[in-house]
Amino acid sequence: MASQRKEDVSGDVEKDSDLTRHTTSGQTQNLTETDAVFRSAFSFNPAEEYNMDHKNRGLALIFNQERFYWQLMLNSRSGSTADKENLKNRFLGLGFDVKVYDDYSKDEILKIITEAAGRNHMDADCFVCIFLSHGENGHVYAYDAKIHIQDITALFRGDKCPSLVGKPKIFILQACRGDKHDDPVTPMDVVDSETNEVVVDAGVVYTLPAGADFIMCYSVAEGFYSHRETVNGSWYIQDLCEILRQYGSALEFTELLTLVNRKVSQRSVGNCTDRSAIGKKQVPCFASMLTKKLYFRPKKGNFV
Repeated sequence: MASQRKEDVSGDVEKDSDLTRHTTSGQTQNLTETDAVFRSAFSFNPAEEYNMDHKNRGLALIFNQERFYWQLMLNSRSGSTADKENLKNRFLGLGFDVKVYDDYSKDEILKIITEAAGRNHMDADCFVCIFLSHGENGHVYAYDAKIHIQDITALFRGDKCPSLVGKPKIFILQACRGDKHDDPVTPMDVVDSETNEVVVDAGVVYTLPAGADFIMCYSVAEGFYSHRETVNGSWYIQDLCEILRQYGSALEFTELLTLVNRKVSQRSVGNCTDRSAIGKKQVPCFASMLTKKLYFRPKKGNFV
């Protein structure tokens, strides 16, 4: 009898969709979710950090798309040069090997990114790729055509880029993700001007790579405009760089990004040709597949 009772209550491994099951005798069996299997076999340290003590911090690519081929009918992105210089200085300060590319074509960008993915990153802590552009339906725009973001991130998955396995892969996207502020508005034309006017980046950017250790940093939540000042640059990049300057070597990276969210959310549109945009807001977001805490503490001999 004892043996029969033990058999009746044994647990099965099944998927989330069926967590309990009743036997023919009316007894309820406990079912284990598949993602729990072997979990207890691994030690779990909630404070575990990525190893950032390699010889090099890593490569940081910045693609600055300010002007576009006329047939794309995309506005020039005045203020993007300020973003580029700001980012360059911040990531140099964090110890990165920074490479900047202005208004490159789709083929040129894909060639550079493919070569970067094919490099040996064994001596690097991590990898960073930044796009300053317009976006649309999971794409970002090069000078002459749009590029699918997943075509870029796929090059850095473990089977394609083994030397970055287990290391952070950071993608920062300054582009619009929709057609709303707090209320629907019509995008205004962007013109070169010494007046620091607020404009928007056009299009939609939304994608998630498959694989661990990626983090996607977006200038704005899905469905909303991303604001850019024609002299000082975008709100998101301005505040990201300022937070990195103040806390980049002290706080964990996702904590930094949360501070950026707060700082940008406190802004509102002031000077703008579209009067209906006055007072409108913006909130960035990030999607993290990181598996450990990420810090950019100074390397020996480096000062941020």
